Formats: sequence, C-alpha cells, structure tokens
Amino acid sequence: MKLFAVLLLFIGNSFAEEFHFSSINFLTEQEVGRIVLPQIYSELGIVISITPLPAQRAQLSATSGVSDGEIMRIFSYGIENPTTIRVPTPYYYLETTAFVHKDKDIVIENKDHLEKYFVAKVRGVKHTNRITEGHSQVIDMNSTIEIMRMVDSGRVDVALTNTIDGLMALKELGLKNVIAIKKPLATFDLYHYIHLDHKHLVPIVDAKIIEMTKNGKLTKIVNAAEQKTLLSKYQTNE
Repeated sequence: MKLFAVLLLFIGNSFAEEFHFSSINFLTEQEVGRIVLPQIYSELGIVISITPLPAQRAQLSATSGVSDGEIMRIFSYGIENPTTIRVPTPYYYLETTAFVHKDKDIVIENKDHLEKYFVAKVRGVKHTNRITEGHSQVIDMNSTIEIMRMVDSGRVDVALTNTIDGLMALKELGLKNVIAIKKPLATFDLYHYIHLDHKHLVPIVDAKIIEMTKNGKLTKIVNAAEQKTLLSKYQTNE
C-alpha cells in the first residue's frame, strides 16, 4: 500500500490527462478488453478512450506513439515492439483454435499438423502468426467472418482464430458445417501495452490489476463484459 501511495504522488497531475489506446477491430476478445480496461483505469481515476483498428494499423499507432499503446496483446508483442512496455500482469487470455469443415477428414491434434493443410487467418494477429510461422500454405484475410466463409466454401482447409471469436463468427453467419476442433492448439495470456512516453503508468496499472485479481473484482468485470459482448453480437444478428 505504501508503494502504491508513493507512485500516485510521483505521477501527480498526469492523471488529469486522458489516455488513448488502440485495439484490434472485429475480434471478440478485443471487444471484451474494450469494456474491461476502461474499468481498470477508472479504479485509478483515469479516463481512457479506445479506437478499434486493423491489427497492423493498431500496432503502428501504438509503437509510433500516435496512440498511447494497445489494450491487449500476447507476451511476444512486447519483445517485437520495444517502444511499448508490457504491463506485467495479464488481465485476459485467448485460445488459438482450428476450425474445419465437419464433412472433411481433417485431423489436427497439435500445431505441427497444420502444415498438412491450407490455412486462413486474420491479418496481423500475433497468436495465429506465431502458430503458423514457417508454414507455406497460409493466407491472410481481413476478418474472422471471411476466414470462416473460406472454410465453409472449401477454399481453405482450416481457419485459425480465438475460440470465442470463431464461435461468434459462426453464430453471426449461421454456419452449421464449420466446427471447432476439440482441443485448442495454444492458450495465451493477454497483456496491456503502454508506449514508452507514458511508462510511469505501468506500475500503477499493474498494481491495480493485481489488486482486482486478488479481490475477485476483475473476474466479475470480465464475466460481465463477456456476457455483454456475446449478447450484443446475438442482438445485432437477430
């Protein structure tokens, strides 16, 4: 508690400033983050705004300092982008899952099995980039909707995305022939990234995430955000 108080005093009047972050558009986990992260900052008395962008534009905005960072990315993002600082404690997670046509004889039990198939993924998304690194039969598309349509039409064998994101896309499209494999290929913690210009925020935000994790408040906020995101998608497509 003493450290937290000292840090607050150190920042001083900078909390009066509003911070602006980027997110990746059209991804369910990012929509959850757009609800959760402002509430974490609100606990600190800080107002933030978030602009959804295509993944590569979100990254460029954050790393160049046009925005003050990104709301959530996997661990390796911080290694690849040294102008941003990773808030050490994750506040969400994602699963990398393969989606296939149910009538095709496709067996994927681990990431190495992907090499046998033609894979579609969303352009610029780090977790699917990592899992397909070195694979020759990979195509990038602009959205999860597009990659699911590619599988349904037989133009690719596999669509790779976050589990919940893929399931929501299938719901939106009303597709019955595309299914998720039983076991995710990987699970990644998701971290908030802040541009170097605002590195003073990192320990403050991290301390708040730890506090909210321990007292159970973060879990409640995440659960409510997931429900709100899913309900919003259902209502949009009814």
